[in-house]
Amino acid sequence: MEKKRIAVLFGGQSSEHLVSCMSAANVIGQIDQSRYELLLIGITEEGHWLKADSLEAVRSGAWKESTTEAILSPDATKQCVILTEKGSSRNVPVDVVFPVLHGPYGEDGTVQGLLELARIPYVGCGVLASAVSMDKLYTKGIVDRLGIRQARYIPVMVWELKKDADGVVRQVEEQLSYPVFVKPSSAGSSRGITKAGNRQELLAGLKEAAGHDRKILVEETITGHEVECAVLGGGQKPVESSGVGEILAAAEFYDYEAKYFNEDSRTVIGPELPGDSAQQVRRAAERIFNAVDGYGLARVDFFVTRQGEVVFNEINTLPGFTAISMYPMLWEAAGIPKDQLIDRLISLAFER
Repeated sequence: MEKKRIAVLFGGQSSEHLVSCMSAANVIGQIDQSRYELLLIGITEEGHWLKADSLEAVRSGAWKESTTEAILSPDATKQCVILTEKGSSRNVPVDVVFPVLHGPYGEDGTVQGLLELARIPYVGCGVLASAVSMDKLYTKGIVDRLGIRQARYIPVMVWELKKDADGVVRQVEEQLSYPVFVKPSSAGSSRGITKAGNRQELLAGLKEAAGHDRKILVEETITGHEVECAVLGGGQKPVESSGVGEILAAAEFYDYEAKYFNEDSRTVIGPELPGDSAQQVRRAAERIFNAVDGYGLARVDFFVTRQGEVVFNEINTLPGFTAISMYPMLWEAAGIPKDQLIDRLISLAFER
């Protein structure tokens, strides 16, 4: 049987570029190369698309020195990647794309839109689910309609902040109590997120978030277990949810450094939680995934208070696949090893 060709996209122009490369290395290592031929395409932080020659090049970063440029053609009659080197080019047909891209310009519906134009099957959520889930403010609007509890929040536009920063601070102080979390509306891996315990820290946090997005979210602090649930399926396949995992952050909160570079941060699969809150988390994760029109995969994050109340935090439509990422670990604990998980995700892409 002729092998299908999978184009794996990684890197990207977001602040999660490095995490994407780490995730891609793990995904590539788990793809069954007796069934699939790989085409590895890295996107630099400046947006330059280059062909990577090997898994080792992905791991080492040597792909950025590649002299072979890659263009994913939007021409639906071709369904190909155009490789160009030394003035000559060739079309390489592609059967499916695995966009291992995190954050803006990858996980937010932009690349998904390009793939829809090209009519190339791809792993993961579609344009709508990707865009809505990337934007925390829009996600909150959907979750509000589901009646699922989430942290109280105040939306802030950067133009409002520039016009009247003191007024924004007063609004936060009138409606919420310190400490509060300040988040860019569209960013992942906790990039740009800060915790503010007073007015000075709030102003600094708003400035930091404004460097990542034009929309900002100021949220009340929820005290409790920080937990995550993995979702798999969609379309003709019933949506499945994994067990629950808990984050034990080495820092004051689970920020970018604590997630990926602090060895003292730990995760616990199947933690002890109050009452039936673990089942509530799983049910809520499936409902939210379906409500945003999810497909393929997502990781849905919650807090569980000491009283057992489940509070939604956020949804990630292309969760990390690094060696320490919760999504593949949760499915491994449920009896689906990484290679089988990757294979199911690719199969779902073809089914859609």
